[in-house]
Amino acid sequence: MPGTHAGRSERSSRHAGRVDRPSPWPWLVPVAALVAGALFASSVRASDGEELRTGYTRLPDLIREQTRVNADRAEKVDTLRAQVEDATAALAPGDLTTQRLERQAAEIATAAGRTEVRGPALRVTLTDAPLPGGEVPEGGDPDDYVIHQQDIEAVVNALWAGGAEAMMVQDQRIISTSAVRCVGNTLILQGRVYSPPYTVTAIGNLETMRSRLQQDRAVDLIRQYAIAFGLGYDLEDAGTQTLPAYAGSITPTVAEVDTS
Repeated sequence: MPGTHAGRSERSSRHAGRVDRPSPWPWLVPVAALVAGALFASSVRASDGEELRTGYTRLPDLIREQTRVNADRAEKVDTLRAQVEDATAALAPGDLTTQRLERQAAEIATAAGRTEVRGPALRVTLTDAPLPGGEVPEGGDPDDYVIHQQDIEAVVNALWAGGAEAMMVQDQRIISTSAVRCVGNTLILQGRVYSPPYTVTAIGNLETMRSRLQQDRAVDLIRQYAIAFGLGYDLEDAGTQTLPAYAGSITPTVAEVDTS
């Protein structure tokens, strides 16, 4: 094909020899410097002159500080409550109505968790699965390797159903209206934050509570996950324990009237 060879010859003659192309660096360097300067200025404005990650790095410290504040306030509430009770008793020592109400309050104080309880106890300890290197196995679901809110609730509910007279989660006495909440792998209970392992201690009839734990389907699921994924589930006889009185408020903030 003569035409084709002629064309290739022309292009070859035009492009023969070394072609000197101008280097792009003289104009790329100033542009890169301008872009970097703009990004730096944007970062300074966004952080208002402070470290961008400050909020994230300080979060654990803020949680610990708030936990200390809550503990201090709970102690003050206990002191004030005791002062109110002493003042009430001193104001009307001979009033029959007051005495009757005080007797009624004393009768229901145990059920309301307002008294210290001592007796034989069971303790259930729940903990996350140990992970080599802190990494979830390839293809695994991270949720399978940690204790969740529903796991703690399952143990608590089973123990109540088994006739527990008093119960404590971690170092706090709880009652039937206590709320157990988990955020990530931490437990939030009555204003305090805890990390695993989680302990649930209950006073009552040991055989009845143990039997209920054995029969409960939700608790059995925890035991299955303990076998499959290495979660910690440990049930032990805790001997004779003394559980402190419940320190929180028992005044309901939400109520629903049965209209049936």
